Amino acid sequence: MAGGPWGRPFRLGVPIGAIMGRYFGKGSDRNRFIALLVEPRLQSARGEGKTMDEQRRPEDRADTKENSGARAARLRQRFPTIEDLRRRARLRVPRFGFDFVDGGANDEVCIARNTAAFRAVELLPRYCIDGKGISTEVALFGRRYAAPIGIAPMGSPGLMWPGCEEYLAREAQRARIPYVLATPANASIERIAEIAPDVFWFQLYRFPANDHAITFDLVRRADAAGAHVLVPTVDSAGKSKRPRDIRNGVAVPFPINPWTVFQVATSPFWALSFLRHGMPRTENLVPYAGPNPTQLSTARTMQLRSGGSHSWDELARLRERWKRAFVIKGILHPKDAERAVAIGADGIIVSNHGGRHFDGAPASIDVLPAIVAAVGTRATVMIDSGIRGGLAHVIDLFFDEIRTEFLHVGMRSVAEAATITARHPGAWRFAEAQEPGNRINPQRV
Repeated sequence: MAGGPWGRPFRLGVPIGAIMGRYFGKGSDRNRFIALLVEPRLQSARGEGKTMDEQRRPEDRADTKENSGARAARLRQRFPTIEDLRRRARLRVPRFGFDFVDGGANDEVCIARNTAAFRAVELLPRYCIDGKGISTEVALFGRRYAAPIGIAPMGSPGLMWPGCEEYLAREAQRARIPYVLATPANASIERIAEIAPDVFWFQLYRFPANDHAITFDLVRRADAAGAHVLVPTVDSAGKSKRPRDIRNGVAVPFPINPWTVFQVATSPFWALSFLRHGMPRTENLVPYAGPNPTQLSTARTMQLRSGGSHSWDELARLRERWKRAFVIKGILHPKDAERAVAIGADGIIVSNHGGRHFDGAPASIDVLPAIVAAVGTRATVMIDSGIRGGLAHVIDLFFDEIRTEFLHVGMRSVAEAATITARHPGAWRFAEAQEPGNRINPQRV
């Protein structure tokens, strides 16, 4: 899924379910709602073994409602917050893997900004309202999902936990929330389509060589596999500097030295999962990496043949080829949102790539209101960056959080959440200026 990494973690005490509703349109005809794309950052925190079944205690492996409920209760007690899970993941995962998803660009200011901006939003409670019949379901691009959240794309998550895409895809299918597979994932389009046929979206990077031959072939494969939404990403314009990865020696080929061996040796469950799944490859690029593709050849194919942000002309060509829902990820300016809708985008994901590429970017939540004001009546507006999540326990925590916050703000559905009264001190305001070119002058509220 799919987005920002940790920084200081976003706590579930912040009312995310209600925040997203504040910026919908008014009514189901207006905006087709928001899907908060949850960063897949703590997939390793659940369980104690190699696979999802093996991670359960023996007494829990019987597939019964009683055992499932008992297991969920234990997880809620052990890990009531995302910060609890983050601390657990730090202990279970080699440092190079944890830092790969936890870190960001340069000084990681954008990561901290994402978290602080979410925490700054306040929602005004409304009580004396019957809370029976609360529903978190949303209609999105002609399909119904259980809640306005999903799992955002993430490149090379096998470094964090080998095989995690399949785990995440299964849980998304179970929970009926979108799962967005990244182009540089360690599982293929075809495999994820088998696991999560009802919730599968595909995120697309740019491969400009040979008139985008790889780009268009990835689109063809996603179409053939039945991906419901194509998500070309534009917020990755160039290579970023990530100090944690540099310090840990994360590179292709991956270094095998006493330090990395020590990290793996002191992370036994990660090592077991690695032995089960093998060295992670960039699976979607296997067809383009020559004979006998390896982790090295697929990664180098990604490094050498991809790059840059999709141009508007390229996005228009992709829109023409793709006949299902088309969502552009990485928009932060209202004018770019308007242009995306003009070329036929069905939706927009407001995103700063989780602070992993441009440390000077504003928090996604702070520019969300202006983008909804610009295009919210014509396209679905979603947000990524600063949201934390992972496997079944975390997905369930988000569901509970949304329902609880709906009770406090007096709402019974996602559509009603558009009327929440909120204070958002960090929101950007884009005012039209009376000067040549009709430029937009941004201001902070």
